[in-house]
Amino acid sequence: MEKERDSDKRVLLGLFLILAGVIWILFRLDIIPALWSDVFVSWQMLLVGLGIFLIIAGNNTTGTILIVTGGFFLIPEIFTLPLHLKRLGWPVLIIAIGLALLLTGRKRNNVLPLQKSESGDSNDTFDDIVIFGGRETFVSSKNFLGGKITAIFGGAEYDMRQANLAETGAVIDCVAIFGGCGFKVPPDWTIINEVNSIFGGVSDKRILSAPEIVANPSKKMVIKGYTAFGGIEIKYN
Repeated sequence: MEKERDSDKRVLLGLFLILAGVIWILFRLDIIPALWSDVFVSWQMLLVGLGIFLIIAGNNTTGTILIVTGGFFLIPEIFTLPLHLKRLGWPVLIIAIGLALLLTGRKRNNVLPLQKSESGDSNDTFDDIVIFGGRETFVSSKNFLGGKITAIFGGAEYDMRQANLAETGAVIDCVAIFGGCGFKVPPDWTIINEVNSIFGGVSDKRILSAPEIVANPSKKMVIKGYTAFGGIEIKYN
């Protein structure tokens, strides 16, 4: 079941890239008027497209936030707004993002359901969203199960060097859009990368700081999710 879901996500990502390429070709062939090039070929439309893709993939909260943010910055490209409306722009954007979090927050668990902690410790899992800011979290759980993190125009770092994995391992669902996520983990953890990246990537720098330590296959942490113009970094120091 899990493999089928990952396969579906790869298909969606492939279709998204194909559609983006087709639109680009239509502009090159002047089939779509050049007047619309600033709208369709823009970072704002990229955010909207990524948002639609994430909603289809099941990540309603992040997808809605990206659509709202991209649409907000697209409006001045399409319409000429009077000054008094432009002054209301940022407060309206903040309200819209807040509404997106409230209205879609309950559906967030559909992407990767958090496992129930048998130890009863809330530090066994996490579920965070970082937008236009930063976050540092120390994880000391002795039964760490994983969690979810969405970073949009911001960054989040988790220090797990004092944590122990659950017997079943841990799974982290990470979405980094124009942002980044960092994980400090013990050098003997086995990290399995299942992240889909667009102009981004995942780097494991532990071998640079502890090259003599061999990963233990029984200590497994899987990182899933998406990065677009962002990255995920795994390190020890």
